[in-house]
Amino acid sequence: MSPLDKGFFSEQELAQLGFASFGADVKISRNCSIIGAKNVRLGSHIRIDDYVVIVAASGALELGSYVHIAAGAYLGCSGGITLADFTGISHGVKVYSASDDYSGGTLTNPTVPKKYLNVDVAPVVLGRHAIIGAGSIVLPGATLAEGTAVGAMSLIRRGFQCAPWTVYFGSPARKIANRDNARLQMEVALLLETQGQR
Repeated sequence: MSPLDKGFFSEQELAQLGFASFGADVKISRNCSIIGAKNVRLGSHIRIDDYVVIVAASGALELGSYVHIAAGAYLGCSGGITLADFTGISHGVKVYSASDDYSGGTLTNPTVPKKYLNVDVAPVVLGRHAIIGAGSIVLPGATLAEGTAVGAMSLIRRGFQCAPWTVYFGSPARKIANRDNARLQMEVALLLETQGQR
């Protein structure tokens, strides 16, 4: 292993980090930053890659099982973020569950007392098998239905309405295609296979 490759935390080290809970086969890069581990619940078969930043000091993050968060992603969890089973966040995706008011009617940024702010705080939820492409941004209050795929460099705004098993792309994101749900059969096969290995 090169000095720059720090690898993943061991299971013993994960226990010492203070997560609310975590399952089996959890791989978290030593090169990522997690603030507020006590508010983070992790399922099984999870991989969080290098330089991911998770800020859960004042809000919760819940990951199901078979979840991947790629390098350079950011998750701001003040309003709560949930990633259900088999979800994926690609390189450089930013997920915000809180955001300042950009209209100019209030002051902004966390150095200012709360009484001068108007922060939009709302949960973000990714349904099962949802996936978000590289460089995309998800704003507070967005919910992605099961099987939603978001193309790279897209913007998902509050109140985003989407149908299950659909592909969206753009800024703001719009429907561009339907998505095959054959992976549901693959999910069943995988779960049966892993149960047989116990």
